[in-house]
Amino acid sequence: MTPSFPGSPPSGQGENSTLQAARALSVSELNHQVRHLLESSFMQVWVEGELSSLSRPSSGHWYFSLKDKKCQVRCAMFRGANQRIRSIPKEGDQVRIRGKVTLYENRGDFQIIVEHIEPAGLGALQQAFEALKRKLHGEGLFDPARKKPIPSMPRHIGVVTSPTGAAIHDILTVLARRCPAIPVTLYPTAVQGQAATQDIVRAIGNAQSHGVADVLIIGRGGGSLEDLWCFNEEAVARAIAACTLPTVSAVGHEVDVTIADFVADLRAPTPSAAAEKISPDLGHWLRQLAEQELRLGNAARAALKRFSVQLEHLRTRLRDPRRDLQEKAQRMDELEIRLGKAMTQRLERLEVRSSHLAQRLNMQSPRKLLAANSEKVTTIERGLSTAIQAILANRRNAMEHLAQTLNVVSPLATLGRGYAIVRAPDGSIVREASGLSPGDRISARVAHGDIDAEVISVNDDGKMPERH
Repeated sequence: MTPSFPGSPPSGQGENSTLQAARALSVSELNHQVRHLLESSFMQVWVEGELSSLSRPSSGHWYFSLKDKKCQVRCAMFRGANQRIRSIPKEGDQVRIRGKVTLYENRGDFQIIVEHIEPAGLGALQQAFEALKRKLHGEGLFDPARKKPIPSMPRHIGVVTSPTGAAIHDILTVLARRCPAIPVTLYPTAVQGQAATQDIVRAIGNAQSHGVADVLIIGRGGGSLEDLWCFNEEAVARAIAACTLPTVSAVGHEVDVTIADFVADLRAPTPSAAAEKISPDLGHWLRQLAEQELRLGNAARAALKRFSVQLEHLRTRLRDPRRDLQEKAQRMDELEIRLGKAMTQRLERLEVRSSHLAQRLNMQSPRKLLAANSEKVTTIERGLSTAIQAILANRRNAMEHLAQTLNVVSPLATLGRGYAIVRAPDGSIVREASGLSPGDRISARVAHGDIDAEVISVNDDGKMPERH
């Protein structure tokens, strides 16, 4: 398939018709189309060669040629790109350049717009990086033992970065999502160019002297090796190592590695990842809190249920003292009844015996026997009387003993020990305090006399009131 270009004749026509129908391009149109073709075909190239014809006009741009033994190509490096170059190349240097192939339309010159230049072989920046890395590693600045722990719950976060870059926006976005309650203080600094090194060192010092942050994020968004070079400077590395605050290095993208990453207490692949690593997840905390609240509620309900069962069990075991008194009174009444019955039965038996003896005496009472046995009867009568008196005395003593026993448990004896029988205004005996109200008039029977009184307060919980 034959490629077609702007200005070429349609296929299938003869040479004569082509000459008649073809429209001629202007020089500007040709150069513009060639430039577009070059730039779309060569997005970015690395080229190595000898630098020659270096020109540095007052505009700050650099113009030079890059050549080998056979050819050369024109190059232009504008001020915005060459300001990041730490060492100005000179005539005859073997260099490597990275840039875009294009055409300078005004003169039709084929050229390369240079974005980066470094010595050929291992780049100067890479050489400096490796040299400083070996030096600081030998001094122990990368030693894990000297790294400070990052707080699991920071009270205040400090950020050393550009106030206009993407890094601060990414950090604040992540913190707003995960834990918006943590305050953030920005210590602004340049993060690119020759002045950035001292600016970063100054910002780290400001964060320490400010004294509010308990962890410090140092970094910026992605960029080229030259853009990130200020984080490979020895001054920045030593400032991070000497910082009293725990530091987190968050420079560039995940593939970017700087000296600051090795010196810092924690390395994060991006600023967003740094915010993720040092901030707690508020949502996770809330879920844990809800789980703990549920567990605490279940435990409290189980404990209350267990204590309720224990309380009910103790309540059933507790014996009311009033019940004991009632049982004692009932027992005393039973003993009193039994004693009365026993005494009556004994007297009845004695009366029956006495009547029987009288009958026998009457049956044998002829005067003859009476005269003969009168003395004997008198003796027997005296013996009988003595026996009866003895029996009665014994029974009286027993009865007095039982009376004394009865008196010990009798209500009158209880009154003698300081208790009282309280009657309500209607004359009924008061057995429960809940039956009275403050202001009621009551009477109390004590061992010797009665007392009229007025109710001041009622306590029906079974506990003795405190005395004041």
